[in-house]
Amino acid sequence: MAQKLTTASLANNAPTDQPISLVGTEAGNELRAFDSLLAPAVKQARKTLPQAKKRFLLGLPSGESFFLTTHIFDTDGKFEQVFVRVTSWESNKVVGTIANDLVTVKQYQVNQSIEFPEKAALDWTIAKPDGSEEGNYVGKFIDALQK
Repeated sequence: MAQKLTTASLANNAPTDQPISLVGTEAGNELRAFDSLLAPAVKQARKTLPQAKKRFLLGLPSGESFFLTTHIFDTDGKFEQVFVRVTSWESNKVVGTIANDLVTVKQYQVNQSIEFPEKAALDWTIAKPDGSEEGNYVGKFIDALQK
């Protein structure tokens, strides 16, 4: 079952993530170390993902947007963690558009449509029109590390 496309913009007062610049390869030590560091937040996000998915499929209130966080890779092995605005989610296949500017990965661009398996989701976020958000366990964890 696919939810209708949401085109709601993020509120001006929505929290701003503080990305970490990380360059490595899929098989590299950098990705393994980064994934290990984020593991508790990813575990919490994945534990709550089924309920968030159900809410998305039932339809979010007007003005809310649903995002999944995943890794994307260039053919040369460089990777980047991205927010994907979900446009459809059927069975275990997610389709959406890249919602943030990219720094490291050059074969993708903001607003590009991508498809990935649900199991590749690291986190989820529901952005609300008042600037608040639900989820974003990984983003909040990274923000706390940088303080």
